This record gives sequence, structure tokens and C-alpha cells, in this order.
Amino acid sequence: MIKGIGVDLIELNRIAGKVDQQAFVKRILTKKEQQEYDQLNSKRKLEYLAGRFSAKEAYAKARGTGIGKKVSFQDLSIVSGVLGKPQLQEHLSSGDVVHVSLTHTEHTAAAFVIIESLSC
Repeated sequence: MIKGIGVDLIELNRIAGKVDQQAFVKRILTKKEQQEYDQLNSKRKLEYLAGRFSAKEAYAKARGTGIGKKVSFQDLSIVSGVLGKPQLQEHLSSGDVVHVSLTHTEHTAAAFVIIESLSC
């Protein structure tokens, strides 16, 4: 059963100036994500940061909470699966299945999240 759907779209220029600001990066990315981020070139860093930001916002919208007291950026990690598919890991352990899709264009990044409960 689908419990929630969330989508988020962000213009890359909105965070382009924050790619090298460690405080912003540490606020958005978990330590595991930061390790991947540090290995990327500057163009890829922007896409990576924007994609993770967008995915976490989309997840919070799907939960119906938004980013804040109940869900923070640090509660969620986006990791690559075996075939490169993004997978969202919740540090809150809701027990739900979370599907995430990310995309980028020259000017935007977007994420779509579906939260599915395996119990009816």
C-alpha cells in the first residue's frame, strides 16, 4: 500500500554557491555521502548535492512532515545500489519500503519518492 508520494525540484543555481561551503554540505549530507562527495569534480558535486537535497525534501514531503523536527537531512542517506539505482536509507527505521528516483538537467535536479508499506 502506498503511504506517501513526494516530489522536489531544485534549480542548480540556487545552491551553486554553497558547493564549497562545508557548513552547508555537512548539514545536508551524511558522513557516508560526504565521503562520496569529496571524490567528485565540481560539476558532479553540484549535481550530487542538489540531488541529495531534493531527494531528502521529497522524502519529507512524502512523509507529510517536511524537513524539521521529525525528519532532518541527517536522518536520511542516499546510496547507490549494485546497478547504480539510488536507494534511500532511513536512520529512523520506519520499516517501510522507500523508492527514489533522481534526475538532473543542465539547470535543475529533481527527485521523486514513493513510500510503500508492506503490511496492509
